[in-house]
Amino acid sequence: MRVVAEFTTEPFHGEGEPPEHARRAWQVVQDAGLTGEFGPLGTEVRGERNEVLDALHAVMVAALDAGATRITLQVQTDAHTDPE
Repeated sequence: MRVVAEFTTEPFHGEGEPPEHARRAWQVVQDAGLTGEFGPLGTEVRGERNEVLDALHAVMVAALDAGATRITLQVQTDAHTDPE
């Protein structure tokens, strides 16, 4: 089963470079070989359920270690794939 996850890390820093916690979280996604879209206010990740869920644990650890004070997460099945 494929899933889509969207997460945000806080605090936000407004204009300029995304905060370190957001950049580190995105690096974890890339290192896991998952597809997605990075945004400093929200990052989307798509992939096989177990791969995404495993990566999300690492995302949260990396973000918290880099100074995130809150992580908001939504996970749902990927409606863009055919049912198995």
